[in-house]
Amino acid sequence: MQSLLDAYTAILIFMEKGGVVLYGVLAVTFFMWVLIIERIWYFTASAKADVRRALAAWESRDERRSWYAHKVRTAMISEVSQNLNTNVDLIKTLVATCPLVGLLGTVTGMVSVFDVMAVLGSGNARAMADGVSKATIPTMAGMVAALSGVFMSTWIERKAKRESERLEDTLTMDH
Repeated sequence: MQSLLDAYTAILIFMEKGGVVLYGVLAVTFFMWVLIIERIWYFTASAKADVRRALAAWESRDERRSWYAHKVRTAMISEVSQNLNTNVDLIKTLVATCPLVGLLGTVTGMVSVFDVMAVLGSGNARAMADGVSKATIPTMAGMVAALSGVFMSTWIERKAKRESERLEDTLTMDH
């Protein structure tokens, strides 16, 4: 229990050193990871059922060679592909937003440093250190959050493309 309390205290100190903008990075990162976890959950729980449902609907058709059958096949693939790619663009947008929110922390931190320099002069390093930490910590946090999101969004995108292509190969137009 003590280690959890120590970890919580360390997080609070880190958030305080990073300034208010760090809470923005945290919010964007949290929302991004909620969407990532939802996609992972979808791939493990529902994606196979969607593919099976489309395959069963296609296999139940008597005729699969006409122009109309080809359009029905395209629509089935498109529908499953759309389900597979839900929220991928939003995740990629949030990945790109993380460093930008971190850079907002850089700007606000540097403004704080310049305020201290204007009031106390450039010789007071201790007073400037708070602004410097508020300038660098959110930038670092935004970059780390973006890196974690880049890896996962790439994985999700590849998984969706692979499943869509697999469905396309499975829906044959043989009779």
